[in-house]
Amino acid sequence: MAIELKQNERLTWLEMPGESVQDERMQKLFRRAKDSLGFIPNVFLGFSIRPSHFTHWFAHFKEITQGESELSRAEREMISVVVSAQNHCLYCLVSHGADLRAALGDPVLGDRITFDHKRAGLDARTTAMLDYAVKLTKTPVECSEADLNVLRGHGFSEQAIFDIIETAAMYNFTNRLAAATGMLPNPEYHNMAR
Repeated sequence: MAIELKQNERLTWLEMPGESVQDERMQKLFRRAKDSLGFIPNVFLGFSIRPSHFTHWFAHFKEITQGESELSRAEREMISVVVSAQNHCLYCLVSHGADLRAALGDPVLGDRITFDHKRAGLDARTTAMLDYAVKLTKTPVECSEADLNVLRGHGFSEQAIFDIIETAAMYNFTNRLAAATGMLPNPEYHNMAR
């Protein structure tokens, strides 16, 4: 059953081509999304206003979230939700909350991390990683080498630390796009991995 936005709800505050965009790369991605998910993520439709920007963003996003890294998929999704919680990004909290529940195979833990990682019962290593992502989001000017030394002390390599930073930076970027355009999450995400 397809779930849709409520009547008169707009995907974003900007007028965008959406599914009618005249870009074959985006149309191909839309078809793949419908085949695998059953719907087109609103973030894809939101980028229909700038297809060439989307192509570059999506390639970078996929590399950060799915590419080679010492960080697991679940750890990267944890970073996405703690950053999004700090930024009050409705779109990413809902969509990546669903992805985190799926990655963990544990909807309760996934929701606890999404809403309050400090009280989710995580180990010290994971908490340190998420605390650093929060600091980078809230007060980036206060980040110092001492923060990296904490992560090193928990066994994170230089490359893994860079991946934490780049993942947090990517979500800060996408959170701002979603917030500034008023992007709503797809209703389907609310029921996923529960």
